[in-house]
Amino acid sequence: MVDIHCHILPALDDGAAEELVSREMAAMAAADGITQIVATPHSNYRYQFDPEINQRKRDELQAIIGDSLTLLLGCDFHLSYENLEDVRQRPDRYTINGRQYLLVEFADISIPPHMDQIFFDLLARKLLPIITHPERNPMLSANPEQVRQWVEAGCFVQVTAGSFLGRFGKRAERSAWQLLRHNMVHFIASDAHNTTSRPPLLSEARRAIAADRGEEAAQALAEANPRAAVDGQPLPWRPEPQAIRPRRWFSFQR
Repeated sequence: MVDIHCHILPALDDGAAEELVSREMAAMAAADGITQIVATPHSNYRYQFDPEINQRKRDELQAIIGDSLTLLLGCDFHLSYENLEDVRQRPDRYTINGRQYLLVEFADISIPPHMDQIFFDLLARKLLPIITHPERNPMLSANPEQVRQWVEAGCFVQVTAGSFLGRFGKRAERSAWQLLRHNMVHFIASDAHNTTSRPPLLSEARRAIAADRGEEAAQALAEANPRAAVDGQPLPWRPEPQAIRPRRWFSFQR
């Protein structure tokens, strides 16, 4: 399996606090069947994003863990004005493995105005936005039709593996399955931060998806699609998204 969203590099953000945790995360991921991890440090107002430091830490950790799994670089990209200006000039600083796929992170309390135009601008520049964990965002989980519109415009969706298992609460679990069953999920990823509360595991969620949606979907979300993103190739599995109709309440009269 390939994990395109993981905070495994030490002492960069709210992920692995030290090298020992990074090593333990790598060992746990490899034991789970993960062969490639994209290290995705945050780039937001709280954490400074420095590609040179990220590369150095990636190289140091890769040397320590050897060939147990391969580490690549990306970014948990916050939609700030400064980031959007910089990605237009230097997209490969932020994209997955320096290719065209970009993990896009929304704040929990607001969606930037003119988001349709922002996505249009990124797509026009040959960047392919991947919306990260919308099932955990209260605004997006309550408005799946907005997610569908962005998918139809050319964006992709990554759901956190643990959400399918109830590890981020019932609301996130319901939203994850709703998005999946309406063909609006293209990747699962761990979004791991440690080995305890946010571990780098995919296999249990992969099995749950296979039981519900079939092996083809599970293989696509955990293997084929993330591998294509790492390699900068078109996604091999991209089903047509389906509208989610709002619930209706009926009263019956005798």
